[in-house]
Amino acid sequence: MTTYRDSGVDIDAGTRAVELIRPLAASTQGPEVLAGVGPFSGLFALDTHRYRQPVLVASTDGVGTKVLLAAGAGRHGQIGADLVNHCVNDVLTAGAEPLFFLDYVATGVLDPPVVAEVVGGMADACRRVSCALLGGETAEMPGLYQPATYDIAGFMVGVCERDAVIDGTSIREGDALLALPSTGLHTNGYSLARRVIPRQALTQTIPGTGETVLEALLAPHRAYLDPVRRLREAVNIKGLAHITGGGIIGNLPRILPVGLGARIQRGAWPEPAIFSYLAPFTPDEEMWRTFNMGIGMIVVVDEASAATALRILDGEVFVVGDIVASAQRRVQILE
Repeated sequence: MTTYRDSGVDIDAGTRAVELIRPLAASTQGPEVLAGVGPFSGLFALDTHRYRQPVLVASTDGVGTKVLLAAGAGRHGQIGADLVNHCVNDVLTAGAEPLFFLDYVATGVLDPPVVAEVVGGMADACRRVSCALLGGETAEMPGLYQPATYDIAGFMVGVCERDAVIDGTSIREGDALLALPSTGLHTNGYSLARRVIPRQALTQTIPGTGETVLEALLAPHRAYLDPVRRLREAVNIKGLAHITGGGIIGNLPRILPVGLGARIQRGAWPEPAIFSYLAPFTPDEEMWRTFNMGIGMIVVVDEASAATALRILDGEVFVVGDIVASAQRRVQILE
């Protein structure tokens, strides 16, 4: 007779993983969570008295093949935090504050301590942004995943007032583009980076820095909730673009109205050394199409507000370009 364990799925390991995860999720939950880890679905009671016209904002995403580097380096907690921060930034582009997050972890052979470490990183990131880790799913799928590999995905719901939604419709020619710097690749472009960087080079130090190539590649994905909150208290934010897969030239046009484009002045922001390290391996155009090039979030404000923004976020934000008339939603990079 053949058991499920003989087929590669260990139900007991799944139960152990849930027991390790349960207190991690509970540490992020307040009284608004009516049911978290355990039932077939999570229940979250939205306090409608806090909002006049609440709009729910949802996003789902993953961390790409960065998970291979993180898992190989034993940085399981960080990759969990990266996933949460990525989703925070996605809902933030609409002006939303995060409410709750759910995760999906898939693996070839379930290792409960590793899964707990991944989810622990998610829980830490959720606590930092006052977001409830509401629940999730852990799937053991032998044959689809190699034994020592796993993948993760996340789903986040946030909320904002209807009249405070940031949708880009008020963007006009002459508006200023502000950059919130990235720490590195964040969670995009790793398939290309892994393809062009020799494995033996990962332990080498990047010239002019004190970090190895691997350390630079594994730099955490920043969450921009705090600096955007501070900016919104002082200026009117017209648009927010999270610079993910597709880079600046692929993501900034997504928030531009018809008839407008953008100009970006390279050198106007601090560019992490990992990008100059990668430059000899791939064409310049492909770099801009693939990587964030040191900008994690672009903020659009009117020109008169740029000086205020620089004062509010002294040393944390940079004026990097402007909005121009354009027949196509095109981003021009000025060298």
